[in-house]
Amino acid sequence: MIRIEVPGIPPSLNQMRNTHHFQWNRLKKEWAQIIFLVAARNKPATPLDQAIVTLTYHFRDRRRRDPDNYSGKFILDLLVELGFMVDDSFDHIELRHRQGKVDSKNPRVVIWIEETG
Repeated sequence: MIRIEVPGIPPSLNQMRNTHHFQWNRLKKEWAQIIFLVAARNKPATPLDQAIVTLTYHFRDRRRRDPDNYSGKFILDLLVELGFMVDDSFDHIELRHRQGKVDSKNPRVVIWIEETG
């Protein structure tokens, strides 16, 4: 089981939709660096072919948020790019429990990756 704790909350799908592609590319690179730095020591020797990925978002406040805006797309794409998983399609991963919790002092995303194959 791989546990990755990423400081901060990645952009929601609504934020991504409203972002110019230059800014979007910059954001993606920044988040790739953050995830790589906090996860590099946990990276598997070879990308996982089958996995269950669980995401838990710890937001700064209790503001209402739609779970579908935090689908994990941003994170899953980066995990594939960084070599944690072969692919993020239905054939390779099962995405579970996109929870929203509150931690005003430490907003973050906790990612659990469990190999199943």
